[in-house]
Amino acid sequence: MTAPLTPPPPPHDQPSHQAWQAPPPAGEAAGGSGEYGQDGPGMKTELREAAIVAVVLAVSGVLLGLLWQWLAPHVPLVGDQSAKGWAVYLKDTEGEQAAGVDGTFTLLALAFGAVSAVAVFLWRRRGGVPLVVALGVGGLLASLLAWRMGMWLGPEQDVIAHAKAVGKGVTFSAPLKLGAKGALLAWSLAALLVHLGLTALFGPRDPELPYEDGPHATPPA
Repeated sequence: MTAPLTPPPPPHDQPSHQAWQAPPPAGEAAGGSGEYGQDGPGMKTELREAAIVAVVLAVSGVLLGLLWQWLAPHVPLVGDQSAKGWAVYLKDTEGEQAAGVDGTFTLLALAFGAVSAVAVFLWRRRGGVPLVVALGVGGLLASLLAWRMGMWLGPEQDVIAHAKAVGKGVTFSAPLKLGAKGALLAWSLAALLVHLGLTALFGPRDPELPYEDGPHATPPA
């Protein structure tokens, strides 16, 4: 008597799911949007957005210059006339108004840098190298514009002519000058640091890999 034939057991190395699946729709493959994919916008779009950020920040330097000229302390000068001509002296030789001028510019630039970084992050959370470069370059251009504009709107630059105009012994304000040129980098540094912190804390994360140790995982070949 022969034993009945039994079908062979299924192979153990066959995965429980099909190896080949239909490709996802075009919209899903691009991250659900026709313009932005899973890895962010294209380089052309990023460069265009970076240019917009740099221009907007540079124009914002006008507001910084106005605030600096308005809030910065005035350095008092006094003119004296002698046989050799006119001479201008500091009225208060121990005053700290000159340091206050630099400090006012620095504090305002730091505040503008932080605000600009928050605004750019809220506009484009994904960030990117072009946006970071735009923050740095735009902040520097804005600081340069604010510096020159504040000097232009401030007291007269020719102190001898100003002393002659007001008269001997009359106190007048010194021209608005920025002694610490490093303050021109305050906007850029604040913007870069704040944007880096926001991106690290609240920026989008890369998708996690699927868990492959479950009962339906594909065994190694």
